[in-house]
Formats: sequence, C-alpha cells, structure tokens
Amino acid sequence: MREVEVSRFVRAPPRTVERALTPTTVVASEGSFTVRDVSEDGDGTLVTAGARGLELTLRFEARPDGLHYTQAGDAGPFDAMTTELRVEAEDEGSRVTARSAVSLGLPVPALTDRVAAWKRRGELERLLDGLAAEAT
Repeated sequence: MREVEVSRFVRAPPRTVERALTPTTVVASEGSFTVRDVSEDGDGTLVTAGARGLELTLRFEARPDGLHYTQAGDAGPFDAMTTELRVEAEDEGSRVTARSAVSLGLPVPALTDRVAAWKRRGELERLLDGLAAEAT
C-alpha cells in the first residue's frame, strides 16, 4: 500500500467546511466517478459510483473531525483504498487534510501502487479545490 496526503487552508470556519463535506460532494469533487446511488446503512453512508464500465461502492463514516471512507467489497479499481478527511480550525478558517492509502493488488506493487497513489493525489487535490470553492 502507498499513502498520499494533501492539505489545504480553506477560508471558512470548520462547521461550514464540514457541512460542505458530504459523501456525494466528495465523490463528485474527486472527479473520477459519477454518483449513481446513495443509501444509508447502520454503519454509515454507501455511495455507489461509476465511470466507463467500472462501478464501485464507497462506505463513508462521519468522524468528530471529518470523514473516513473506504472502498467496500471487491468491485472497484483498488484491492484496498481508505481515506481520512480531517478538518481543524486554523487562523480565520480551517485546515483540511486528506490522507489516503491505496493498493491495486497487482504484480510489481512498488510500481503499480506508486501509479495508483499518484492518481489518488490528483483526486484529493481536486476534492480540496472543490471544497475550498464550495465552502467560501
């Protein structure tokens, strides 16, 4: 597994940022998948998303300081993927940190997981760009 972390200052208080940080906006802002279905279960929110013949389910759980989500089940581009989104007060706004660990489960993981982490970094940067625009 490879880890990637992206952090951004947002000129909005934590409550405003947390209201904008929903499972649907997270998936849409990352830009790789389109939300197809959202449902609640006892443990959190399930988002089914897809793109170009690929479909996956993400399980979101609210945390006191943000969101945690993972790829649920076996369908999806990753062998394993987990992401933490944290929102902390900073100056006159918030610091939002996105940390993700990914693995494709393919041969030569030193290379394939590096590529997956590079792609994941781009998704997280788009997410934080979208969140900054939405929350201000």
